[in-house]
Amino acid sequence: MKVLLSNLKNGEVKVTVESNDDLWYLSTVVEPGDSVSGRTMRKIKVGSSEKEAVRKPVFLAITVEKVEFSESTDALRVLGSIIEGPEDAPKGSHHSFNVEINSRITIVKRKWFSYQIDRLKEAANSEIPKILICVFDREESLFALMARSGYKFLTAIKGDVAKKAVDTKPKGAFFETIIKQLEDYDLRYKLDRIILASPAFWKDELFKVLKNDALRKKVIHATCSSVDEAGINEVLKRDETKEALRLERTSKELQLVESLLSEISKQGKAVYGFKETGSASEMGAVDILLVSDSLIKKLRIAGKFDELDHVMHVVDDSRGKVVIVTSTHEGGKKLDGLGGIAALLRFKLSY
Repeated sequence: MKVLLSNLKNGEVKVTVESNDDLWYLSTVVEPGDSVSGRTMRKIKVGSSEKEAVRKPVFLAITVEKVEFSESTDALRVLGSIIEGPEDAPKGSHHSFNVEINSRITIVKRKWFSYQIDRLKEAANSEIPKILICVFDREESLFALMARSGYKFLTAIKGDVAKKAVDTKPKGAFFETIIKQLEDYDLRYKLDRIILASPAFWKDELFKVLKNDALRKKVIHATCSSVDEAGINEVLKRDETKEALRLERTSKELQLVESLLSEISKQGKAVYGFKETGSASEMGAVDILLVSDSLIKKLRIAGKFDELDHVMHVVDDSRGKVVIVTSTHEGGKKLDGLGGIAALLRFKLSY
């Protein structure tokens, strides 16, 4: 994301969307009550009949009423009522901004909170590395590309090894097939790092076969216990990957959720659930507030987002940190299991 203008004194920020990840970030920043403006497509009547309406680009400003984001299609829609536009787009009528890559929009808020500013800074950081994760054994390999909103599964490749002989080496040049796929993804995505992870010694065997020096320099070895989604999530939390993932939001979120679960298990400085977390925020006890993006979406649909918005603002005002966790990875799913909201505390609460 490119930030073109940041006038926080007047509550105004202008951005250009540069990637699908930026759409996720904007979905966590734009909220009901904001003003959003920019060029957008709208049906305009050219005659007396609706059939004569045509879609044409216009400049509009709306007061936001609803924000919709689809993880599966990376589609962001901002819906609201028009407050500024041409005569054939009357004020008060409804409009939906379809925000896409290369869209340029201006967001105006009564107040920008620090966690919202952090979201924009994170999205605007162009230094985040492009990391490919490959988890594999002698029978199967999975490929996933790291993204700010989790990771994107790319493909799976199966070998033809019989499952009887455990020590049998892969047949059909399976490792060569994996390496060819790594080279293709490196060319396509211009990767910074490649994490090779496997149970047992398979990663070492593959590395022996890998002759591409440029690729070898990008490889980080890791261990996983299974070749599936759980294996990818396991890799994200391992010490071997911390250097490559140090700028990745997903890795940080996973580590925060693990810290939360650790504190909960020992009845330490942590709370979870809406009521308990809200009470802790009012007491100024919250150091880090964790909120899942699925909870935000759920409350917006139910028209109850104001309750969560109040908690986040209270934490922000008390100099706590608000972290919005995506629900697509293991950490986000665990947080959803706790009600979608929890907090690491400054001090232990006694009830």
